[in-house]
Formats: sequence, C-alpha cells, structure tokens
Amino acid sequence: MFPAPMVRNALIAMLVLAALPACADIALLTDGRSMKIDAYKLVDESEIQLTLKNGGKITMPLVRVERIVDDEIVPVEIVAEIKKAVEHEGIFPKLSWRYDEKRGPIFRSKYDKLIVEAAKKFDIDAALVSAVIKAESDFNPREVSNKGARGLMQLMPATATRYGVTNSYDATANVYGGVRYLKWLLQTFDGNADFAVAAYNAGEGNVWKYNGVPPFRETINYINRIAKHVRSAMAAMPKVAEGPAR
Repeated sequence: MFPAPMVRNALIAMLVLAALPACADIALLTDGRSMKIDAYKLVDESEIQLTLKNGGKITMPLVRVERIVDDEIVPVEIVAEIKKAVEHEGIFPKLSWRYDEKRGPIFRSKYDKLIVEAAKKFDIDAALVSAVIKAESDFNPREVSNKGARGLMQLMPATATRYGVTNSYDATANVYGGVRYLKWLLQTFDGNADFAVAAYNAGEGNVWKYNGVPPFRETINYINRIAKHVRSAMAAMPKVAEGPAR
C-alpha cells in the first residue's frame, strides 16, 4: 500500500491547493493550440465565450474546445512532492487496470449494471470507472458543467464526437464513450493510472507536455480524490494481489 508519509504529503498538498487563490484558466483547442483566458461562459449548448487576458472576447463553437483547465498555479514544492509520490509508489495502487469481476463499482447506483457492462466490454477496471463517474457527475446523467462537459462521465463535445457519442445525456452512450476514452488513456500511458486519470481531467497533451501529472491545482485535487475512493474500496475488500500494470 501507499507509504503513510507519502499519503500524508499528498493529502497536505491537496489541502494547500484548496487554499490557493483562483487564477487564470487555459483553453485547450482541438487543433492543438491553447490560450490563457481570464473567464469563460456558455452562450448556449453549442457555443462558448472566452475572455482573453487583454480583455477581448471571442465566441466559438464549443466543439472546438477540447477542455478548459486551471493555469499553472501550483507551488514548486508541491509539484515536487507529487512527482516523488508518483515515482515511488503511485497515487493509485500499482495494479493491472483490466476488468476483474472481483472489483465491481464502488458506489451503489442504478448505473452499476451499465458500468460493469462497459468495463467488461472494454476490459477496464469497473471500480476505477465508478470512481471517475462519482468525481465527474456524482451519477447525474443530466449534469452540465460551466465548461460545457455533459453527462455521467462529463464528456466535452469534442470528446463525444471523437468517440461517436451523439447524445451525451444518454447514460449508455456517455458511459461507453467515457470508458473507451479512459481505456485509451490507460493504454497510451502504459497502464499508469496516475497519468491516465490526470489526462482524463487535463488532457493527454498536458501529461506529455509536463512528462507526468500536470501542475494544475484542479488536476492534482482530482486524482487525489479518485485515488482515495479506489484505495478505500480496496481496503474494505479481501486482499487483492498487487502487481505490475499490464
């Protein structure tokens, strides 16, 4: 299991991050470009308005925005602690994150059967999927974030299009699309759940850019929260042998 000092350090980092003042955001576009912005708001279901650092505003189709993340506001010492934890043992357990019928959804919800079906189909851990859904929407299929993400797994329109999801409010379509994306991320990062879950929040481009967990307050809090759910569930289960990710 995760060494106690590192768990403590990670939790301290999370608490410190929660106390930091809000900063600017970064809009990541589907064409690979990014821009620092002071604010954003949805105009309607298909358009978003971005307020630029110089005070100007632009409105664009929401499908052109891959995601919006916090700017790099994490203190260097916290980044170092997180990096050390990831390299030593990992924020998440060192497991194969492939489907295992012994590890089902963590939270009781009416979507448990759907989660298991999707997890089994795409060969991904159902407990991890349920923890992501809990963090993303708290199992509300009609959830819409102020950034435009929708449904149980909070798919941005660009991600929904990428995985053929035409209605993000449809629970089955949303979960299947989100699980496919999470599976792709796990494959892309060689089974490293720290990187895959960070990428689900901040984008795979940022994980590549920073060669690890991006130093965004939102992202570090996000992976801490999901890993806590997974580790708590594992602690309550009969001991599962840990091993290298496959």
